[in-house]
Amino acid sequence: MSCFEDEPVPGYPLSQLPGHSSPGRLERMLRAGHFVVTSELAPPDSADPAAVYERAAVFDGYVDAINATDGSGAHCHMGSLAVCALLTRLGYALIQQISCRDKNRIAIQGDILGGAAMGVCNMLCLSGDGVQTGDHPEAKPVFDLDCMSLLEIARTMRDQATFQSGRKLDHPPHVFLGAAANPFVAPFDWRPLRLAKKIAAGAQFVQTQYCFDIPALKQYMSRVRDMGLDEQVFLIIGVGPLASARSAEWIRSNVPGVHIPDSVIKRLKGAENQKAEGLQLCVDLIQEIREMQGVHGVHIMAYRQEHAVPDIVTRAGILEGRTPWHPSAYDGDATVQQHLENMQ
Repeated sequence: MSCFEDEPVPGYPLSQLPGHSSPGRLERMLRAGHFVVTSELAPPDSADPAAVYERAAVFDGYVDAINATDGSGAHCHMGSLAVCALLTRLGYALIQQISCRDKNRIAIQGDILGGAAMGVCNMLCLSGDGVQTGDHPEAKPVFDLDCMSLLEIARTMRDQATFQSGRKLDHPPHVFLGAAANPFVAPFDWRPLRLAKKIAAGAQFVQTQYCFDIPALKQYMSRVRDMGLDEQVFLIIGVGPLASARSAEWIRSNVPGVHIPDSVIKRLKGAENQKAEGLQLCVDLIQEIREMQGVHGVHIMAYRQEHAVPDIVTRAGILEGRTPWHPSAYDGDATVQQHLENMQ
């Protein structure tokens, strides 16, 4: 089953449905009750646009939206807005990540308008990792805003058609607003309360940090349901393949906010092929997450294993026969193919 029936030529917007904040496919899929799949494009250390096109094509037919990361881990790469500029022209559904670390409110509001003008329908509002964790620890952090104030500003721009200053916008950005969440670090009782604050600030969907601990996620989701938050926001749980027990131990020790239980390390150590076991673990986690009430999708973060995403999605069976939109769905249409070639 495909969802292409009302798709325009790639690069041209869909119509915005009643009750929707954006004309985007991700919001459409979530509001229609589909279990969605999102993933992250690792931005290149290059000025060659072909590198972006090649990396995006890996996900064709397997994900509903692609995150364009914004200096993830405080490391330099091609910027989120530039990746969005290249891929929205081809019709991909992008989630523009906006970090408060590197820009003040003037620049950020400009990026919100710029992204929306290019056809970005989804924006993920982040505080951002500290510069001390990245490859330019001497950089000056900005943090003029935090994720809460960024959400509030973006919502005001969309719903009231004004900048934070109160100055009117000629045309507001029609965007679906997201935030990040981490259910897996202490204080655990505080995590659902922080989620509630992000929803109040404007978050409509949430992508979480990596989940390797199903019991911890179940406890979090139980509290989320008790508070009625699962009916106020779409929850997309982060997952990813681990390459080996050694890499899992390194991540656990060096990547802030990532919790990997001893049982996962033990499972990988006991496997004959640890990389294959890491992929199977990801599939197993997705299938368990899929059954949890209040969960609306998974966000697959496969750093340096992006080519494994199609296999993970297929083996997990989470698309249930549907095929997310992708540009090569139009391979048989010569007119559309010429349009794509002209844009590239």
